[in-house]
Amino acid sequence: MEEMEEELKCPVCGSFYREPIILPCSHNLCQACARNILVQTPESESPQSRRASGSGVSDYDYLDLDKMSLYSEADSGYGSYGGFASAPTTPCQKSPNGVRVFPPAMPPPATHLSPALAPVPRNSCITCPQCHRSLILDDRGLRGFPKNRVLEGVIDRYQQSKAAALKCQLCEKAPKEATVMCEQCDVFYCDPCRLRCHPPRGPLAKHRLVPPAQGRVSRRLSPRKVSTCTDHELENHSMYCVQCKMPVCYQCLEEGKHSSHEVKALGAMWKLHKSQLSQALNGLSDRAKEAKEFLVQLRNMVQQIQENSVEFEACLVAQCDALIDALNRRKAQLLARVNKEHEHKLKVVRDQISHCTVKLRQTTGLMEYCLEVIKENDPSGFLQISDALIRRVHLTEDQWGKGTLTPRMTTDFDLSLDNSPLLQSIHQLDFVQVKVPAIPILQLEECCTHNNSATLSWKQPPLSTVPAEGYILELDDGNGGQFREVYVGKETMCTVDGLHFNSTYNARVKAFNKTGVSQYSKTLVLQTSEVAWFAFDPGSAHSDIIFSNDNLTVTCSSYDDRVVLGKTGFSKGVHYWELTIDRYDNHPDPAFGVARMDVMKDMMLGKDDKAWAMYVDNNRSWFMHNNSHTNRTEGGIAKGATIGVLLDLNRKTLTFFINDEQQGPIAFENVEGLFFPAVSLNRNVQVTLHTGLPVPDFYSSRASIA
Repeated sequence: MEEMEEELKCPVCGSFYREPIILPCSHNLCQACARNILVQTPESESPQSRRASGSGVSDYDYLDLDKMSLYSEADSGYGSYGGFASAPTTPCQKSPNGVRVFPPAMPPPATHLSPALAPVPRNSCITCPQCHRSLILDDRGLRGFPKNRVLEGVIDRYQQSKAAALKCQLCEKAPKEATVMCEQCDVFYCDPCRLRCHPPRGPLAKHRLVPPAQGRVSRRLSPRKVSTCTDHELENHSMYCVQCKMPVCYQCLEEGKHSSHEVKALGAMWKLHKSQLSQALNGLSDRAKEAKEFLVQLRNMVQQIQENSVEFEACLVAQCDALIDALNRRKAQLLARVNKEHEHKLKVVRDQISHCTVKLRQTTGLMEYCLEVIKENDPSGFLQISDALIRRVHLTEDQWGKGTLTPRMTTDFDLSLDNSPLLQSIHQLDFVQVKVPAIPILQLEECCTHNNSATLSWKQPPLSTVPAEGYILELDDGNGGQFREVYVGKETMCTVDGLHFNSTYNARVKAFNKTGVSQYSKTLVLQTSEVAWFAFDPGSAHSDIIFSNDNLTVTCSSYDDRVVLGKTGFSKGVHYWELTIDRYDNHPDPAFGVARMDVMKDMMLGKDDKAWAMYVDNNRSWFMHNNSHTNRTEGGIAKGATIGVLLDLNRKTLTFFINDEQQGPIAFENVEGLFFPAVSLNRNVQVTLHTGLPVPDFYSSRASIA
């Protein structure tokens, strides 16, 4: 009920309504608050002057809204009656509910009378603080407005349900806790307000003051006030005016303005309007339910956004860390190249230093030797070696020739790192809009299973902006195994046939486009039928086969045997179906069993290696596969006989029954793969197929014992 509290508060004072009145615009005000926002209008705009000029059409005259400037466009907080030159400008205030209200041009005179009985200034105007509709009061003043007794009762019940400490009803700001209640005034007072507003003298001295808790009980037990007519205060409402849409008394009908109006019984209209309100509430309740579901969806979106944000941030950090790691690896590679170049330069220079050092030592030694030879005074001895020394000196000088004293390596590193493309890429590093389609939504109301087929339907989310080029539907193997693709295409609905009976499958779908693939949808669990319902298949049957009874009954137009298959194939589980003999002439030998889809259709069932069958006449039966006849068994068929076929793919056996009795031993063992029910017959036989049958009880008990 706390959500209703705003409906119970006055738009002017922001507190619970006290003696609420109903304005013609259907909004409510406290009587005291209504008096506080009265504004006096010029004489020319009074109801009397309007009636005198013939312009008055009702008891309450609405001011033209184009004459009213309720509050300035600049939201300055001031409003005025722009159409009246003499009208004073009154400051505009805001109530605790945030609604703009107009205080009176002058303070009301001090009085102990109720707001409705206190005199109202002549030509007063009141403006609804909620819809801003204005009207001029007549001679009745505020007494001309009906009192909202229903709203008072709702407020009483609401306050009682709150079970909170009773507050003073006269405190202007923060209400204090009430200390007494006046039973005559029906008002709760705190001590300061009681001394100020309810002094124990004069007529008020006879009023009875009780504790607040006792006052609450007495108020709860007091009879509900009866709503009285606003025009005839001593009369209670007894009828309802349909034209004016308001309750009236009998005097209003006899002498008032409602005398010529259509009226109805007050009780009947009360019940009718309650019914209409209840019906309207049903529609509003549906909207509220949708709004609650929408809020749940939005709250789930908030949680999903938070989860996606954490996941996206982690992904972004991982991507940036990967870039940093790649840059560090490249940095290490480039540093290795610089170190290699550094070592190479040092080696070349050091080799040249070593070579020059050796050569310089040799040259210096030769020079010192020659100087010592020059010091010798023996001409003949000098001349014996001078030519050789001269040649050595010239040869050594030539060895120091061009290039010998030039460095073989420069000190500069001829490497320049071109990082501008990388810097540009880093600066351009940004988010791109995700182009992957949104996750498809499985439409549960359209997904279903029939026999061993499953139909699935899906759609793109309503707010999806990225188109999908196609969808991929996946199912598991029915045993909780891995998913496998069963459909890839543009359609949003797919039927998957050939599933196992009595199995639980998990299905999911995802969307794709050129950019990539969306995440998977929620997984849908599908349960196939426990038993198979099927009919004969006209599409795969021999052309001589004649169908009737919704393809459940077949016969043949030829004297030769022709084969017809059932529509449903089996590859897993235990399956049982029956065929009744509707017509049996001239003792033919029809065959019953199972077959592959590509079985021969123009010969008896069992003559090729694609069928496993029992053929039977009026006296005996045989089992036949690949034209091999085995297990002749006495006992035949006639019109009305029933043939039962039991295919147990769990135990890989095929068994036949005639009239609920097993015919011979187990006919075939080690049967596995995909099998279709099959029959071969000619024109002398007509059979009807019965499906959806449970496994016979005696076989189930035998299988459980085994």
